[in-house]
Amino acid sequence: MIKIKAIDLRSDTVTLPTNEMRAAMASAPVGDDVYGEDPTVRELEKKAAALMGKESALFVPSGTMGNQIAVLVHTKRGEEVILDSEAHIYYYEAGGPALLAGVQLNPVKGLLTPQGPEILKETLKPEDIHFPKTSLVCLENTFNRGGGTVLAPATMEELYGICHRQDLKVHLDGARIFNAAISLNINVKELTCCCDSVMFCLSKGLSAPVGSLLAGTSEFIDAARKYRKILGGGMRQAGVLAAAGLIALQSVDRLKEDHANALRLATGLSSIPGISIDLQRVQTNIIVVKVEGKISASVLVDKLSVQHIKCATFGPGIIRMVTHKDVSSQDIDFVISTTKDLLN
Repeated sequence: MIKIKAIDLRSDTVTLPTNEMRAAMASAPVGDDVYGEDPTVRELEKKAAALMGKESALFVPSGTMGNQIAVLVHTKRGEEVILDSEAHIYYYEAGGPALLAGVQLNPVKGLLTPQGPEILKETLKPEDIHFPKTSLVCLENTFNRGGGTVLAPATMEELYGICHRQDLKVHLDGARIFNAAISLNINVKELTCCCDSVMFCLSKGLSAPVGSLLAGTSEFIDAARKYRKILGGGMRQAGVLAAAGLIALQSVDRLKEDHANALRLATGLSSIPGISIDLQRVQTNIIVVKVEGKISASVLVDKLSVQHIKCATFGPGIIRMVTHKDVSSQDIDFVISTTKDLLN
């Protein structure tokens, strides 16, 4: 029986490790990372810190754990964290900040837009016995629920300046920070210099099987390491995983292909009656598709699945599609033609 390849556009988390990664994992020098003795993990952390322009870095199992550790380090119980109302930390991390750090989240619409600085100024509250103390602002770049849009360095710098003057820490959820840098054609440090800590993922567009990095000052990482242990993130001979991460960091430029394929897909789909896409918001590898015809988004997802095309609903009448290394330009053309046939 012939197995038909599925075209999986649900997320860039579905990427498979390359053969080079598998070979590196098989031969990686390892030690007990909880004792600080894994040389491959140490190499990855050192490289990650340098790339982000930070003093130190910590290898963690997931981006969510990295974000939650950052909240734990930067805040005290009962304090407030300001973030966008569609931010990943607020929307997709299962209420972790309330459960783990005991903080109140203040979700603000539009924080991750060019108008964000003015919105932040209006959001900040004066010192008052009735209000929680605000201690942290969380940014996100690229902005997942914003359709993979990019926050420009000037906007981030302005946001950071406001926070610095108010003695607030800034954490950057940079799960796809390299996508943002590639989109803007700048060094990633131009985006990470305007934050006190940053998390980025290896297991999305960079296609490593597991892992993220959390970076900041040496003092911040020392505290983060303790929280990683508390949360069960001490992984012993983790160099087997870190080896794939080192290879992943060599493939950052390949993300340009994902961006080109995303624009190709968005342009093709937007020409189909019943499909609406804001092409100006297709800046990286995420596409938000509005289904406006007789067929619903969920029904279209089901019909595409029958044709071995996987994607996911992203809200009422909305589908999200994400390009990555395992989706070719030929796959893109097949998705466009198949969607057109289904809707016609």
